[in-house]
Amino acid sequence: MWEWFVTNGIWIILAVVAGLGLFLLLKRWARQSMEKLVPEGWQEQLKNIQKGATWAITGTGGVILALAVAAVITSRYGIDIVPALGGVGTWLLEHGILILVIIILSYLAYAVARATVPRLIERSVTVRGKGRRAREDLAKRTHTLSNVITPTVGVFIGIVAVFMVLSEVGVDIAPLLAGAGVIGIALGFGTQSLIRDLLSGFFILLEDQYRKGDWVSIAGVDGLVEEANLRRTVLRDFNGTVHTIPNGEVKVASNYTKDWARVNLNIPVAYGEDLEQVMEIINRVGQELTEDEHFGPLITSSPKALRVENFADSAIEIKVLGETKPMQQWAVTGELRMRIKKAFDNEGIEIPWPHIKLYFGESGGADLACKSCAHISPPGSKFCSNCGARLGS
Repeated sequence: MWEWFVTNGIWIILAVVAGLGLFLLLKRWARQSMEKLVPEGWQEQLKNIQKGATWAITGTGGVILALAVAAVITSRYGIDIVPALGGVGTWLLEHGILILVIIILSYLAYAVARATVPRLIERSVTVRGKGRRAREDLAKRTHTLSNVITPTVGVFIGIVAVFMVLSEVGVDIAPLLAGAGVIGIALGFGTQSLIRDLLSGFFILLEDQYRKGDWVSIAGVDGLVEEANLRRTVLRDFNGTVHTIPNGEVKVASNYTKDWARVNLNIPVAYGEDLEQVMEIINRVGQELTEDEHFGPLITSSPKALRVENFADSAIEIKVLGETKPMQQWAVTGELRMRIKKAFDNEGIEIPWPHIKLYFGESGGADLACKSCAHISPPGSKFCSNCGARLGS
């Protein structure tokens, strides 16, 4: 045993140690070479590609060193592996190098996609506003979309690479491609609604049609957006009811709170009122509301009387417009209505409302018909409800 170890074991140990040492030196050399080849300004962007190239060089060298160590060890046992190595070398020259190139290129393509997709999405995504909140929203939506697109691209690259490698090792991929086509068609028919939901959700997020916290109207439902992802949108209406809507059902999305909102009122006044005075009062009330300590910060443009909007049956309608911050138009509009009503009461401005006259049949006879104005008063009346004259006189 000792004689065998002295004769062969020392060479085996030296081969293993030498192979390991050369592998570590190769790994260090590959890393340093990649760092020198890539400019400093691009190292952060190309970090994944640089890492992949380093591992490719190291792996190739490691395989060669492992074969060399194996040749030394087997030769010590008296086994001639030269013919086997010759066959391996021939196969590597014919197919192995091409397979290695396919793997390296596939990895590099995936690394490029992983590095560029987030930046392309970031440039394509529509962002509202400025400042820290806008940057955080941009980063969040970019991360969400990148997590969908990048793995999809990776799966596609991986499938193509696997079929190319199988073709190189002698596997007939024609049946596999046919089977994959059949499976793809079956999945397409079975998941077409899901795919439609995902595609619609992708464009909703990409175009920033609405986001969490917006008040929207989609698929015939109005509500506050509590969740919006690639597959569905969750709304909560004024009654507190939660509605879950697949994104594929969103044909038209109406966003009531994107960027800014508007106060839009028609104020009715009697035909006998001075319209210039009415508009002056409305503008004064709108300015006071803008200067209010509580409501002022919610208003971006003071509510003002814009024009005479309509000659209605019993009133003249004045159009009032103003702009507010998102989600604040309802609170500002309600307060504006109350203040305008108080101002009209103080100034004696009449806001018309429907009048209803009740007639209780013929009871009371002619005594209920006023001789002065011919108005019919309710039974039992002593005075005319229209002109005040005594009935029956």
